[in-house]
Amino acid sequence: MLILNISLPQPCSDLTIGQFARKSYRLLAVLGLLITMRSANAAGTVTSNRDGIPLHSPQSELIYEGMVSYGNYRLFGAAENAKLYTAGVEYDRELWPRLLRARVDYVSEFMPVVLLSQPAKTDFWGDTLSKDRKSVPGIGLTPLGFRLLWRDGRRWMPYFETKASVLGFTQKALSSDATYENWSFHLTGGVKLKLRGRYDLRLGVLSDLHFSDAFVVRSNPALDVMNAEVGIVYHLNGLRVSH
Repeated sequence: MLILNISLPQPCSDLTIGQFARKSYRLLAVLGLLITMRSANAAGTVTSNRDGIPLHSPQSELIYEGMVSYGNYRLFGAAENAKLYTAGVEYDRELWPRLLRARVDYVSEFMPVVLLSQPAKTDFWGDTLSKDRKSVPGIGLTPLGFRLLWRDGRRWMPYFETKASVLGFTQKALSSDATYENWSFHLTGGVKLKLRGRYDLRLGVLSDLHFSDAFVVRSNPALDVMNAEVGIVYHLNGLRVSH
């Protein structure tokens, strides 16, 4: 049995951005290595019934993906002049092969790298009070999400994805009166491009993310950001059939 002893960054004032990034990248590398080793011996076979008729095998894949915010707006959140950057590993597994002419997947994700860029000084509601900026590192976890994937197995595959996540920061996010923990809701529309073998390229062209502390405390600045995403897809099942 392999036992890992990995210390996650704690919300302390003497933790630098560089130290946090190095810890997060090491954690991401270990996670990717373990998952890859786990799936390396899984052959892309198709199971059959007693009559030898091939049965459908649920598809699953890993996506190593990064997200970059290019702007924010005030819709459900009051905070302004802030951007969010993330990197992590997403796991998608097929739930239903055909719904609305699309494949429906369950989605979960672990983001060891979350970086919030915000004004150095803000008020109770996240309004900018300083021209200086600061970076607030954190991590994220997505326990629940769904994806619709059209044209599965073909050269280009449109998709729509929604994810509910928990974000934890090393400092109170957006306002000194807010919280360390926040809840996020993420919508993404994009296209997946088929590459060789088990690999694809995924481009999240239209992405919107909202996060807030849900008024756990009186201060709830909240933030809405527009994003672009890019990821490398690795299919855990070797055989893909076009629908």
